[in-house]
Amino acid sequence: MIKVKFYHSGNAPVGFEITGHSGYGTHGNDIVCSAVSSAAYMTANTLIEIMKLPVSAQVDDGMMKISIPKESAAKANDILLGFELHINALAEQYPKNVTITTTEV
Repeated sequence: MIKVKFYHSGNAPVGFEITGHSGYGTHGNDIVCSAVSSAAYMTANTLIEIMKLPVSAQVDDGMMKISIPKESAAKANDILLGFELHINALAEQYPKNVTITTTEV
């Protein structure tokens, strides 16, 4: 099961954490894991490399955590909301493989 935790400060998204593996398919052939991973890396790379925001990023086997300082939240808003929309659609399509929580920080 992939667990995605979105972090919000008021109405503004300020980060996310992804843990686990979906279990939908075998390693290297898991379309759910690939979809989540690809979207997460695109989001992180856009925030860090394209937008040049001061992002705290942590990646380990089966885990990714991205945090945006509250003062940069407005600049990151659209990309993080787009990521949330994408992950919510995946969770609706694959409810046995992706769960979502939202935490106020």
